[in-house]
Formats: sequence, C-alpha cells, structure tokens
Amino acid sequence: MKTFVKLCGLRTPAEAAMVPEGGAAGFVVDVPSSPRSLALEAARALTENVPSGAEIWAVTKDPTPEAIHRLFDELGVDRIEVVGTVPAELEFLETHHIVPSLPLPAWDPAAGAPKVPRPEVHPILRFDAPGDPLPSGSATRADWETAHALVEAHPGRKMILAGGLDASNVAEALATVRPWGVDVCAGVERPDGSGKDPDRVRAFLEAVAGAEG
Repeated sequence: MKTFVKLCGLRTPAEAAMVPEGGAAGFVVDVPSSPRSLALEAARALTENVPSGAEIWAVTKDPTPEAIHRLFDELGVDRIEVVGTVPAELEFLETHHIVPSLPLPAWDPAAGAPKVPRPEVHPILRFDAPGDPLPSGSATRADWETAHALVEAHPGRKMILAGGLDASNVAEALATVRPWGVDVCAGVERPDGSGKDPDRVRAFLEAVAGAEG
C-alpha cells in the first residue's frame, strides 16, 4: 500500500503479526491510564512478532527524558509517539525520531491552519481528536477539515490521521484529508474490547488499498 498504516495498542503476538508491510506496530508503554499499556519488557517480547518490513513504535504520554532514552535503548524502537509534552532535554536524533500527537481544534476559517512543529525538528506528525486518546484508543473522530487544512498548508509533509477511523470511514478520510498515513486502534478491535479482530483489521487494510485505486 502507498498509505502508511499504523496499528496501535497491540498486546499479543498475533496482533503484532497483523501489521502490514511498510506500516508500523504501535505499543503503548508505561501509560497506566490506558488498558492497552504494556511494561517495557512485555513490549520488547512482542517486537519479535512484528513483520520485518514494518516499523516498531512506542506510544507514551508526557515522558521524561530518561523514559525516552530507555525506550530507544532498551526497546529498540524506530520512533516514539508522544501524547502530551515532548521533553526538551533530548539529543537531536532522539527528537528527530519522536512523533508528536497533536490534538486538532475545530476548524476556524478566520484562524486558518494551526501552527505545527518544524519538519527539521519532527519530520512526522500525528493528528488526533482533543482529550486523552489513550484510554479510548482514539475512538473519537478528529476534525478532518482542520487536518485537511494542515495537509494543504504543508505539502509533502508526513502527517498521520488518527481518531475514530475504521473500515467504514477510512476511504472517506483519505479522500477528504489526503494524509500521508492513518492510525487505527479501537476501530479494528472486537466489540468487547478484548483485542484486535483479524477480520476488522483485514477490512480496514482492504479499505485503505481500495481508496488508493
């Protein structure tokens, strides 16, 4: 697929193996408020099941510099998605491989597109709905109009759309926003929240591929 796809909140070997080639496996690490949170050691054991053609991402909230160092050094992730504040006391390469998760405000034509971090600092950005996405798994839809305005304002920038995506709406989201990638969690889980549903994951990936033509 041309579209980057991140499956987030993975908790089992079988779920880690569902990640598509060219996409990313997202492991929520040491975030007690999230039901999908894993200890670093548990996440490290699951990384062995991620397909070789996919990236490994840690997802964390308001981390300390020490937590960032540990995720890169001990978990060996390709990138760290940060919900909340990115610590300032980091080396350039660490900052360069951090993906800020930015809550999108409702579209305001008078204000225009919100300001975002410079690409030389954070090459990839992730957009989500306001609030705390980790407990719900981004089940609330982000503001697509604001997201589209950001994509239009920064041509060529790698921007990932998250928030309330599933197989029924991801094609519309791709056509409306035109992001570089999409991020899904709750939208591919079983109704009881017990884990990722292989059929829903498959339907999501097929919908993405179908939207690409």
